[in-house]
Amino acid sequence: MTTALITGANRGLGRHFAAELLARGATVYAAAREPAAIDLPGVRRVALDITDPDAVAAAAALATDVDLLVNNAGISTGSTLLGDLAGVRAEMDVNFWGTLSMVRAFAPVLAANGGGRIVNVASALSWFAFPGSGAYAVSKAANWNMSNALRLELAAQGTQVTSVHLGLADTDMAAGIDGPKEDPAAVVRRTLDAVEAGDLEVVVDDWSAMVKASLAEDPRAFYERFLTV
Repeated sequence: MTTALITGANRGLGRHFAAELLARGATVYAAAREPAAIDLPGVRRVALDITDPDAVAAAAALATDVDLLVNNAGISTGSTLLGDLAGVRAEMDVNFWGTLSMVRAFAPVLAANGGGRIVNVASALSWFAFPGSGAYAVSKAANWNMSNALRLELAAQGTQVTSVHLGLADTDMAAGIDGPKEDPAAVVRRTLDAVEAGDLEVVVDDWSAMVKASLAEDPRAFYERFLTV
């Protein structure tokens, strides 16, 4: 992990990924739709909208030395599946299709640099849903199983794919949500340590571990206990 490209690097977990990788001695391409918003000294700023195929191709052509791709960019519109369909499509476009577009563009780059690693930032909401989270939960569920499938498809070229799952981190995206929140710097450190150790999935907090464990049980117990239906 000597050279990394991070999407959504202007704030939140993305900025913390960039800062931590710089501290670990990596060269960092920090990508965002508005690169001027990236205020972290020492990074190489990249203009990138992951839903724009031309921008994704340009980023891959620029950052040919990357051996770590961190797919952190994501959106949450609060859309429900039976509500604003444009919001549902927007979340899928970023959280699934945009992330897949990045992997497709950078897979040859990683192969040329020895295989490398991919980190896909998913969510505890990959494994459950609650009222008002429909679009986000579905898009993150797709993101999670995409990581599982890509892990198999990229195994021959030696690329490790790691999926990251957490509840709430203390970032702008979670600013209006009540509840305990993880320190984003700690989330990033734990994730990078796990990636270096070869872990294929990072379950960051106890809430996410509980949600994952519940998948083996009757879903009625989970939803009656935690959610209002």
